Amino acid sequence: MLIAVLSRRRSLYSTRRLIEAAVQKGHEALAVDPLQCSLGLGPGTPAIYYRGLDGRLPAIDVVLPRIGVSVTEAGIAVVNQFDMMGVPLVNNAQAIARSRDKLRALQLLVRAGVAVPRTVLARHPSQVHRALEMVGGPPAILKLMRSTQGIGVVLAETEQAAQQVVETLWSLGVNVLIQEFVEESEGRDIRVVVVGQRAVAAMRRQARVGEFRSNVHRGATGQAVDLPADYARAALRATRAMRLQLAGVDLLESSRGPQVLEVNSSPGLEGVEQCTGVDVAGAVIDYAIALARRAARRRRVAI
Repeated sequence: MLIAVLSRRRSLYSTRRLIEAAVQKGHEALAVDPLQCSLGLGPGTPAIYYRGLDGRLPAIDVVLPRIGVSVTEAGIAVVNQFDMMGVPLVNNAQAIARSRDKLRALQLLVRAGVAVPRTVLARHPSQVHRALEMVGGPPAILKLMRSTQGIGVVLAETEQAAQQVVETLWSLGVNVLIQEFVEESEGRDIRVVVVGQRAVAAMRRQARVGEFRSNVHRGATGQAVDLPADYARAALRATRAMRLQLAGVDLLESSRGPQVLEVNSSPGLEGVEQCTGVDVAGAVIDYAIALARRAARRRRVAI
């Protein structure tokens, strides 16, 4: 089978590992830069042209989207085009878009009965005081609607600090989520990688000294963790609520039990593979191949 990893660069750890795992399992794989894709629409079959309008991609059996936040719009358009062409996808465009919109993601999680930190979207600077009361702060977390790797996330220690940050962002036309600071988590969270209906690996991430964000890209350390059953259930329920097939679910260890902080549709593999020793890339490839084979069987039956 031919597997396409939709990614800006082949050299990125997660992209490289997925390609290596595919080759080790006897399949072909290539990295496809979404920004090098041109989309053809009109009479006949939708088409994707690669690196110019004269070359088409070969027939691809399954696509693994690795869409960075900076190319979300362009990447989602390419994922949608593959979908229109009938190519199986490990995470479709709608699910990726839902996961990138933090407010919509929280709405879907709450509707599915998933526990999340208390969060308020205030619409005017005059509402900051009441919003902070509602989330139990200050201190409180301020989040942009779209952020990744801890960028766009601020800890406001006081109401004055929160007011200043929110007023500045509002003046730029940026909406901000005001979220509960779960103090007992002490700069820790648990990242669970879900593939299909399985939690395949989990690590506890600890923020570096002086930092509250537990993102590995911000210097946090990770260690393997035996995932408690209630945390596994929360991660699986959150993934289903977002209608994702591959997800990285971040859970806070609160006094009220697991709280889902975020669901990432393109989870990085480096930290979790290195600290757990689990072949997460292999599990993703196995799932992608099974997905492609099911789609091929359905096509044969339809014929």
